Amino acid sequence: MPRLRLIAILVSLAGVAVSIYLTVVHYAGFVPACPVSGAISCEAVLSSPYAVIAGTSIPTSVAGILWFGVSAALWARPRRSLLLAWSMLGLLTVIYLLFVEIVLVGAVCLWCTAAHALVVVLVLIAVGRK
Repeated sequence: MPRLRLIAILVSLAGVAVSIYLTVVHYAGFVPACPVSGAISCEAVLSSPYAVIAGTSIPTSVAGILWFGVSAALWARPRRSLLLAWSMLGLLTVIYLLFVEIVLVGAVCLWCTAAHALVVVLVLIAVGRK
């Protein structure tokens, strides 16, 4: 298996892990392990109305579990056009979520940022793949 493909699968699995952690935090109702200082506040982001899928009580992190899980599966049997489309969907979602965090909530969640960074890494690998 080519090295970048393996890295992409591992990055996807790391994204699943971060998303599972955020989902557990949501359902368990405990405060996430995250510093609170000024604009950095996971609790503010994760307790906002934007932390759940509109009209439901399902945390957005469940969508992250699904997205990263599908990403891992796609990287296991890669097809360039499908990887690019899936990666771009993830990137557009990250851009929207960053807007929500910064503009609408006024705080940034470091755990969410970790998931966003993993999406960006997967986009870069997909774009750079031959």
